[in-house]
Amino acid sequence: MLKAGSPDFWRLWYLGLIVFTVRWLETVAVGVIVYEITSSAFLVAMMTMLRLLPMGLFGGPIGALAERFDRRLSLVGIVALMAATSAMLAVVAWLGQLEVWHLAVASFINGCGWATDNPVRRVMIGEAVGREHMGWAMSLDVGASNASRMIGPTVGGVLLASIGIEGAFLLSVVLYATAIVAGLAVRTHSPPSAGAGQVLARMREGFAVVLADKRLAATMVVTVIYNLFAWPFTSMIPVIGRDQLSLGPEGVGILASLDGVGAFFGALVLAFLLTPRWYARAYVGGLACYTAALIVFALATDPVLAGAALLITGLGGAGYATLQATIVYLAAPPEMRSRVLGVLSVCIGTGPVGFVWLGWLADRIGAPHATAITGVLGLIAVAATFPLWRRI
Repeated sequence: MLKAGSPDFWRLWYLGLIVFTVRWLETVAVGVIVYEITSSAFLVAMMTMLRLLPMGLFGGPIGALAERFDRRLSLVGIVALMAATSAMLAVVAWLGQLEVWHLAVASFINGCGWATDNPVRRVMIGEAVGREHMGWAMSLDVGASNASRMIGPTVGGVLLASIGIEGAFLLSVVLYATAIVAGLAVRTHSPPSAGAGQVLARMREGFAVVLADKRLAATMVVTVIYNLFAWPFTSMIPVIGRDQLSLGPEGVGILASLDGVGAFFGALVLAFLLTPRWYARAYVGGLACYTAALIVFALATDPVLAGAALLITGLGGAGYATLQATIVYLAAPPEMRSRVLGVLSVCIGTGPVGFVWLGWLADRIGAPHATAITGVLGLIAVAATFPLWRRI
């Protein structure tokens, strides 16, 4: 189904799967620990916010800088840095010296690695499979991300309950090591193409392309809505799971994984059934479905209903996430893809505003009501921007 270079796709797919899994494993484990230490929903939200902040701060420069270096070596170096961070946390936790600020710094560092995913790894995927197979490849890549949302939270919760957070960080290091091996085996190379003095100019060109193209501009607007009003709710799953649903660490991990279960199967369906004429509908419709379901989750007092709502957020999120990078990759001029995907990372990086808002509101009126209100605001934003996103 793919061209001859597809073995590189599977190596890049596996590397992404590992990074995604570790991200979710650590997000849930860190969220539970921070809430146990501080009893602050705001600080729990801040841990996830710090993983997103580098996208807003550095997404544009990374998109421009990615063209100056060999992407394969850059990718391996990024994963190695994240592995080193998890290793240091494992040692500090084992020594009994782990503090909230350690987790905050590590979250920011790993967020820097996350900010490179679109302009580095996903551009490499496009080079490996070709333009005509990008939609299919992104479906499988998002499927890997969604599978990680099943595996990561469950494993994180179990390790936290049985071994402690040092066990979660140690497993992260082992998984990262396998990802580094896969990255070193990638044969796709992107020769450097920009001088240091051209980085700012290339950033401006990337933003100019987005503003000039109605499809790209509308896609970015939908991305901002998702990251302001939809995505932040994931930081409240440990809080709502423990306080409203009375679940322990294992239960919180299983609950958080249900979003990934729905998203995984949604991505599989999209991989085999989705055609280009449905790209825009799946993208915007997925966001609307996701936002409506998170409101149900926030107000649920029964774990079964809450889990069912998370399954639906996963299904909606699959449509949104699969088509986000696909639409941008296909709409951007080939020579501008890294830069335009860097702009996408900036839009994703608006998420910290949403996390700060939700965390602040949750500390004042409670996580369930704050999450529901934020979801309602998201649906209003989707409706209000119809004249823009209908252009996609």
